[in-house]
Amino acid sequence: MDEQTFRWVDPAQVLADTVKLSGLEYVQGLQDGTVPPPPIAVLMQFSAFEVEFGKVVFGCQPSHAHYNPIGMVHGGLVCTLLDTVTGCAAHTTLPAGVGYTSVEIKVNYLRPVLADTGLLKSTGHVIKGGNRVIFAEGNVTNSAGDLVATATSTLLVRSAR
Repeated sequence: MDEQTFRWVDPAQVLADTVKLSGLEYVQGLQDGTVPPPPIAVLMQFSAFEVEFGKVVFGCQPSHAHYNPIGMVHGGLVCTLLDTVTGCAAHTTLPAGVGYTSVEIKVNYLRPVLADTGLLKSTGHVIKGGNRVIFAEGNVTNSAGDLVATATSTLLVRSAR
């Protein structure tokens, strides 16, 4: 039997330490390691590769730990990756103290993902920003550059606390 161990930083502590960062500064911190990743990113083994205003690229190396009962990577991994990149792309457009939450995500799965598929790269970008609702798109490609899945997402902007 295989085994993995995960360790993460308390997200409440990260929030307390980063509340004055803009969304762009926060996500850049995820990329450069100055901001600890949220527990879901550790569990799913996501990494931020590129970050700019309104656009992010994250990666994930699928493994047998992500398999479903029918012998392939569970679609939830790909959906979570898409939710992450569309949300983080939206986050890069927000000022300090302002958050967001996903209201809707629509995913189209185009190819199966296996443990030997190689690195998944997911790009998210904002289609329309806003101070109430943000619309974003995302896609996932495999190591051969083939499109694996696409998504559109609607995100609700939370007012500053």
